[in-house]
Amino acid sequence: MTEKEVNDKTQEFEQEEDLNSEVEFEAAKESPHPGWQPLTKVYDFTDPFFENIHFFLSYEYSSNVYLLKGDYITIVDPGNDYTSYLELFRQGYKPTDIKKIVLTHGHRDHCMGAFELLRAYPSLAAGGGFELILHEAGPVELKKIVTHLGSKVTEIQGGERLSLSGQEWEAIYTPGHSLDGMTYYHAPSRTAITGDTTMPYANPEADRGSGGNLNHYLYAIRTLLKRDIAHILPGHGVPVANLGRTIIEQTYESLLLQILGAGPESKIPWTSGAEALARQGLLEEAVFCCNRALAINPGNMRALQIKAFCLTDLGRGEEAIEALDQILAHHPNDPHTLTAKGHALLGLGRYEESLPFFDEALRIYPILQEAQIYKGMALYLAGRMEEAMNLDAFRIEFSQRLKAEMEKLEQEKAK
Repeated sequence: MTEKEVNDKTQEFEQEEDLNSEVEFEAAKESPHPGWQPLTKVYDFTDPFFENIHFFLSYEYSSNVYLLKGDYITIVDPGNDYTSYLELFRQGYKPTDIKKIVLTHGHRDHCMGAFELLRAYPSLAAGGGFELILHEAGPVELKKIVTHLGSKVTEIQGGERLSLSGQEWEAIYTPGHSLDGMTYYHAPSRTAITGDTTMPYANPEADRGSGGNLNHYLYAIRTLLKRDIAHILPGHGVPVANLGRTIIEQTYESLLLQILGAGPESKIPWTSGAEALARQGLLEEAVFCCNRALAINPGNMRALQIKAFCLTDLGRGEEAIEALDQILAHHPNDPHTLTAKGHALLGLGRYEESLPFFDEALRIYPILQEAQIYKGMALYLAGRMEEAMNLDAFRIEFSQRLKAEMEKLEQEKAK
């Protein structure tokens, strides 16, 4: 790649819209920028870890920029604002102190600063440049140009443990806003750098032009909910302390409402939404909607039922039984709820304990095939094979599944 090609490609990558309006310039003059600040100042508490993280607040067309201090500097999201580096180097840092740049995703407002550093500070490239770490689905041109300008590119997929300025961070793949979305999690401090995946008090957006997808977004947020996150360093806006889970749950809820098609003025359809999500196989999301419905009306039997069925299928039998017992307290003769409780007990390996519930369901509704099949499974797993095979529905189901498994084995042998 020639120098002209690099410049042409860089200009092409940079072109998005005209940012040079007089109105924007006047607005910038009216609002002095706070500059680089340690997180201890933002959070108003003392901790050496946060003292070594500085951030530069985003402008309208640039993301937040995070600086991790240690034996060297790591920049997370270099942004799109050259003034951040003018100020940084006025504070005594040198371009060659920057050894790693990590991206949460490849949108221009988050990554263009990498070009600025290499083009404006020749000493950085002359000293071997930096290591650019980003998801493998990140912008191809970005990787080509950075490599041509003398830096190393490391592609990640998620699941890696990254050493950044002497601290270990977990790389978590969080697609949804874009295909290449990454979150970086520091478990000891319960801190996550989330880019645009979660932003305080902002609705999540899937950028389809960058491979964004709402269903992928749900997967990403569900992944973050499984981490113990207290502090969020977002791509835009001020970092948030001690409300990490709340922010992530708000993002999750907002995504669900988008998927359910609930407008800002419409009544939120939590129960019907749970049914729709369950039909799509989004069981955890259905449980979340049921919990919202039950928070509004604890006596919502339909929401309890959907929640219990989903919990059973998720293997969370004890929680399912708790919900089913609430239903049975009001409707002790409902054969479907009795069958569901037997199924939950079956899933917990409590085979003999499940049988009375199937028997009671079949006493009330003798042709309930689901109860017959589950009863047969309980008997079979309890070692009572002959009794199980005396149940027609189970025997047919068993033979069909056995036939399917044998056909599958034959196909695998033939390969």
